[in-house]
Amino acid sequence: MRNFYLKRVFFGRNIVILQPNYKNRNSKSFFNMMTANEIRDSFKKFFESKQHAIVPSAPMVIKDDPTLMFTNAGMNQWKDIILGTRDPEPRRRADTQKCLRVSGKHNDLEEVGHDTYHHTMFEMLGNWSFGDYFKEGAIDMAWEYLVDVIGLDPKDLYVTVFEGDASEGLERDDEAEQYWLKHVPADHIINGNKHDNFWEMGDTGPCGPCSEIHVDSRTPEEKAKKPGRELVNMDDPQVIEIWNLVFMQFNRKADGSLEKLAMNVIDTGMGFERLVRMLQGKHSNYDTDIFQPIIKAEEQMSGMKYGKKEETDVAMRVCADHLRAVSFSIADGQLPSNAKAGYVIRRILRRAVRYAYTFLGQKEGFLYKLVPTLVHEMGDAFPELKAQQQLITKVIKEEEDSFLRTLDKGISMLDKAMEELKTMGKSQLDGVQAFRLFDTYGFPLDLTELICRENGFTVDEEQFNIEMQKQKERARNAAAVENSDWVELKAGEQQFVGYDYTEYNCHILRYRKVTQKKNEFYELVLDATPFYGEMGGQVGESIPSARTTRACIS
Repeated sequence: MRNFYLKRVFFGRNIVILQPNYKNRNSKSFFNMMTANEIRDSFKKFFESKQHAIVPSAPMVIKDDPTLMFTNAGMNQWKDIILGTRDPEPRRRADTQKCLRVSGKHNDLEEVGHDTYHHTMFEMLGNWSFGDYFKEGAIDMAWEYLVDVIGLDPKDLYVTVFEGDASEGLERDDEAEQYWLKHVPADHIINGNKHDNFWEMGDTGPCGPCSEIHVDSRTPEEKAKKPGRELVNMDDPQVIEIWNLVFMQFNRKADGSLEKLAMNVIDTGMGFERLVRMLQGKHSNYDTDIFQPIIKAEEQMSGMKYGKKEETDVAMRVCADHLRAVSFSIADGQLPSNAKAGYVIRRILRRAVRYAYTFLGQKEGFLYKLVPTLVHEMGDAFPELKAQQQLITKVIKEEEDSFLRTLDKGISMLDKAMEELKTMGKSQLDGVQAFRLFDTYGFPLDLTELICRENGFTVDEEQFNIEMQKQKERARNAAAVENSDWVELKAGEQQFVGYDYTEYNCHILRYRKVTQKKNEFYELVLDATPFYGEMGGQVGESIPSARTTRACIS
């Protein structure tokens, strides 16, 4: 039986929260008592007790915002509320939001699999206040949940506050510091620069100073050698940010200036995968029960063991992570393609296929077989996975099969090119060859860069972009259609005769010359026709062959 006690919270009504026994948090059993699903549920129940409306996750794929392709933060769906163009009621909300960070300002793709805590698709636990509570309320609730409800040790927690930026006339966030001093000693509060502690969704839009909460999960011996405050935001894998409290006060305009928002907004985001890692006493997100079922399925299918070899471990982590990103994207309506958001998804999938091919020995479709495990683990929290399981499986299999047909030849070509570079004493693959890999074998540039980097080479990205631009110009020129003016030979309207005749003499009413791809042909409008618009009227029937229609000019 798990070591829980019941905590009753009164906020206008009685709500029971399952809470770990804080007194026993140092025992080994404490860290293994809550599953990922229970932790997610505890977050929702806590904020429900604080009078927050629990709302479903917005789709990860964004269709109605030209500034974003994917949801990269929990606040994306509330952008219009923050900007004052939609009703803010209810003013308190909480949820777990599906996010994807693989492009633009927030891009974690290169780190995924190589470290233990970055992901492409991840869950962001968040609570919002639209013109209700502000800094003090957000800080107090975050502390209560982390320390009193789920039992993190206060001695392991460090917080950052915005140090200010004179160039933008922004002062240090002394207000946030005063509220933090209620909970942590002064030496656990650290100044953060604009990069780390002024949160912006993109180049424009809502923004403001923030306070990050970091957790030191090192061993007691490591903590004795060096205080955790010296490792905050220093890329130490065991001293990581777990929760970001954003105090939205401004809107970044297109000219770069800041204007005050009509109301103050609280936007917090806590990495669910990192939280589970802390509570389950793991040193890697991939060792939690979020990812382990998928990794165990990979072990069974590949015959390889996780934890035995670094390159195998990286491959399994990449496949587990990318499977989630691709599956959730498909469930939300974004299929892999060669354009925009669809191409991002295709790049992620092909990156995973290459890791499985090279390091897990998978020469046939592999990822699609992992979909049932993913759905089993996350389908209850995200029912869209269950609803779209058949489509997800089919799309991933087709994409894997397609790329695997060219992957071997592409890798062989790249291996040969790198051998030639070694012989010549060069360290950079030219952009022309990189583009050929893309154009002929479907290798996204970042996949070519990844393979080159693994072998000590770089890629001439500038030359690649030049070649890409040349191809776009060629495509535009090839697709260019020149139409001459219509030449009218005879007045009249076209008559449909397809139901009554299989052969009919007709006359040309008008014609025009069309030039495309340096070829010339003519479009004719006849006074009689056997063809009619298909259902809906958008597409017309086409002539199967020139022999089926006779026209005479008179």
